[in-house]
Amino acid sequence: MTPFLKAIVNKVQEMEQTLPSTCQIVFDDPNRLHEFTLVIVPDEGYWVGGRFHFGIYVTEDYNMAPPQVKCQTKLWHPNINEDGDVCLSLLRQSSIDGLGWAPTRKLKDVVWGVNSLFTDLLNFDDPLNREAAELFLVDKESFRHKVKEYVTQYAKR
Repeated sequence: MTPFLKAIVNKVQEMEQTLPSTCQIVFDDPNRLHEFTLVIVPDEGYWVGGRFHFGIYVTEDYNMAPPQVKCQTKLWHPNINEDGDVCLSLLRQSSIDGLGWAPTRKLKDVVWGVNSLFTDLLNFDDPLNREAAELFLVDKESFRHKVKEYVTQYAKR
């Protein structure tokens, strides 16, 4: 086993032991622990009732670089665009807020960070989906309605 794979086994075990109650990890291939799906089922907030899948890929330069995260479920969210790109400081190599990726960060931090996009880490000031953020700021009820439409159409359990 390569040093990379040994490190991944430890990180995955640690991550699985500290999962939020709204999260589940799915490995399509148990021999490829560096590729997995994070499933988030929010139990509060705008996206409650949905089931959201995020593909997570840990590259060979992990620890020096963050894992790649892509949302595989279409949703209406200010920090996730239609292509599934995720705007989260800790997934950036360098971020202006100083909360970007650092070699001391772990996979569990990524899981908790992505999960928090459905609750307390919503960011309307630096949106990836500007239209969603603007709708929220001018008409919260319309925003809520559009989120529910997407949940019903794309993210039902």
